[in-house]
Amino acid sequence: MSEHRKHPRFKINAPVEVNTEGSVPIHCSTSDLSLGGCYIESMYPFPKGTTLELKLEAGDTLLILARVVTCDPQFGNGIAFTHILPEDQQQLTKFLDDTAKSQAAASGTD
Repeated sequence: MSEHRKHPRFKINAPVEVNTEGSVPIHCSTSDLSLGGCYIESMYPFPKGTTLELKLEAGDTLLILARVVTCDPQFGNGIAFTHILPEDQQQLTKFLDDTAKSQAAASGTD
């Protein structure tokens, strides 16, 4: 299976609130995160193609529009970010850069 991602993924457990039209917000967390998307762990994943509004805790609360691209029953969803404000994009970039530095330092590869 080939890798089609544009951005490197980081193993990050970040809190996220997931909203869909007409439903109650769901609080869960990411298991990985990149500039282009994330994986959200959930016992009750959304169907592929579902449009989501995310409130991601990555230093600040980032507001992101997204779409479900994979659905793993009883495990979670692969999420692609479809729209993020420039200032939230900058904050996410900083958050991921800081995470990469701390992970490299922890593994001794800095």
